[in-house]
Amino acid sequence: MNLKTRFQLIVVTFLRFILNTLHRMVYPFLNIFARGLGVDMTAISLVLTGRNLAGGLGPFLAPLADQRGRRLGMLAGAATFTVGVSAVAIHPSLFTLSIALILGIFSKDLFDPAIQAYFGDRVAYERRGAALAITEMSWSLAFIAGVPLVGLLIARYGWSAPFPVFAILGVGMFAVIWWMIPRADTNYQPNEHSRIRWRVILASIPALACASIALWSSVANEMVNLIFGVWLSDSFGLQITALAGASAVIGFAEWSGEGLVILITDRIGKPRAVAFGLAGNIIAAVLLPFIGHTEVGALIGLFLFYLSFEYMIVSQLPMMTEVIPQARATAMALNLIGFSVGRALGDLLSTFIYQRFGFLTVALIAAMFNILAMLALAEMQKKIMVGPRIVEWFARFASHAD
Repeated sequence: MNLKTRFQLIVVTFLRFILNTLHRMVYPFLNIFARGLGVDMTAISLVLTGRNLAGGLGPFLAPLADQRGRRLGMLAGAATFTVGVSAVAIHPSLFTLSIALILGIFSKDLFDPAIQAYFGDRVAYERRGAALAITEMSWSLAFIAGVPLVGLLIARYGWSAPFPVFAILGVGMFAVIWWMIPRADTNYQPNEHSRIRWRVILASIPALACASIALWSSVANEMVNLIFGVWLSDSFGLQITALAGASAVIGFAEWSGEGLVILITDRIGKPRAVAFGLAGNIIAAVLLPFIGHTEVGALIGLFLFYLSFEYMIVSQLPMMTEVIPQARATAMALNLIGFSVGRALGDLLSTFIYQRFGFLTVALIAAMFNILAMLALAEMQKKIMVGPRIVEWFARFASHAD
């Protein structure tokens, strides 16, 4: 990587940190948002389910980065984010919060594939795992720094206090992208034929299997993600600042997972790294209810759970960028559909299961979904040799048909 690309990696990581803080802050403060709005916890979980279902549709906008260029995809993501958070800043309510969260996931659906494709165009596959892991550190930093800062704002000024700050940051994001990302991109030639790209992607068994890894593992992660704040609050009576501290512990776990990707994933190979991460996440999910009878045990269990998941999913991203190199943004859009649908299923299942059967059942079902992700990885590896030939044939057929 040259110096300019490294600088852009650092700046984009900070911009994603802003987007991810909005996305992640709801989980530890689920009860706080519910009380502030005068609704029960189930209403907020349904809002999150709607957000993630909407997110499953949002990636169909992501091929904009293949059609019109990576820069426009990033700018569209920043603008969408700013509109959403401004709605709550102007008029705080459950309705505007729903709008902000839905537009927030759309902004990630536009922004994330564009930046993953942007750096995929510029960084060789042999080093791409480390490059994308740097941008993914924004995910863990959202819990390490973003959520605690949001917690301080909420504790002092109320549940809606972060949104005016997000609106100002959103305007700044748009300006930075406009200035930093060049209009003319010599590393990529935009292509108008989005319909052909989707045909190619959907004809690729390796691409579908790789996206399935994202889907099933996201169900597992979201089931714990949505409930951990409620579980800690119910079990140990943790308040806003303590929950923010627990979120920081989880953020450090994810940061450690991303650091492991930088250190070893490119060396041992992406599929093997994904397999190790899934195996570790299954073990952590099964252990979590049994070692979580004390605050320290619960935080250790959550640390292991989030570390293994983050290591797995960040190792999966560069693998997905190379499944269909000629349609990287579209492939990453399919991956985001997997994430979004998985999270929606996790949101829908988690509160229902927790309220009726407890945290042990939540954790065991999460482990079962990770086993499905392992099977998807095995299918991807089995088809990886024949898949490209099938895709190449289908691409030629589709282009002649049009």
